Amino acid sequence: MKNDKSIPPEPEGFDMNICKLVEEFQSEEKCREYLEGLRWPKGVECPRCHSKEIARVKERDQFNCNACQYQFSATSGTIFHDSHLSLWKWFLATYMMLEAKKGVSALQLKRTLAVSYKTAWYLCHRIRNALREQNPLPLRGTVEVDETWIGGKARGRGRGYKRNKVIVAGAVQREGALRLQLIGHADRKTLHRFIHQSTAPDTEAIYTDEWPAYRSIADHDTRHETVNHKAEQWVNGKVHTNTIENVWSLLKRSIIGAYHKVSVKHLDSYLDELEFRYNNRKNEWAFRDALLKLVSAEKLTYEQLTNGKSKKTSDGAKNAPRHKTALSQAGN
Repeated sequence: MKNDKSIPPEPEGFDMNICKLVEEFQSEEKCREYLEGLRWPKGVECPRCHSKEIARVKERDQFNCNACQYQFSATSGTIFHDSHLSLWKWFLATYMMLEAKKGVSALQLKRTLAVSYKTAWYLCHRIRNALREQNPLPLRGTVEVDETWIGGKARGRGRGYKRNKVIVAGAVQREGALRLQLIGHADRKTLHRFIHQSTAPDTEAIYTDEWPAYRSIADHDTRHETVNHKAEQWVNGKVHTNTIENVWSLLKRSIIGAYHKVSVKHLDSYLDELEFRYNNRKNEWAFRDALLKLVSAEKLTYEQLTNGKSKKTSDGAKNAPRHKTALSQAGN
């Protein structure tokens, strides 16, 4: 028999809030129906042979492919597969992470979802991993670039001590998208590489502070202008880095107020989450788009998460400070 079940319509006015979440996804059945619609918008098809000759096995929430006899469900082959956590808890956790401007801690999710801390922590990282932008488009127009140090105070050390810190580079398009990356050094070679990777060749303008490593980034169709923060110059006409500075404020306040501590090993994941949340700040379909990423993301096992090697930065340096301790900005 052909699969003739119609895909459930999108909830009207899908700018998600907690009331709509409870209304639309209060049961496993409703969650599965919605995932089915996201995964197969043109009708259910076999993930193995792509046949649409599908029989629905209602008592097991599964499908049977009449062509190859493969049995599957809406969650087969996704990060939801074999998860002991209810789908509505996945949906609620995703919504909370998107809705909280400064993020939500695993401890908060532990209390809200009534699960163990280990489950909440693993859940957060699976969602962050799925939200990562795989092929980001280059930034264009006017782009602000800056770098910041992440890490708390070292007891008995002066303000200039940075051996317990790491560097994050950021580029943000005015009224557009954000790109964040851990880097090994704030030198000319590293920062220029980050800028070239993040921006289009015909970018109109790049605004930075006076840090010497940014010099000579301009070319025939891209101008480079700066503000002198050392001289307390924050704005010079249209030239400023206030947008990216606001991103640093969000990042550091999320560490201080929500996560409290983050490990260097996982800092990249927190940057991915912030990037997605920032880039979808005006997207009323952000929740749907996040679930689309979840349903198509590769599975991240607990062993991969806890035993995986540190990622490499654009200059080949490991994303770790000289002392491998948890970072506190004074995350999770």
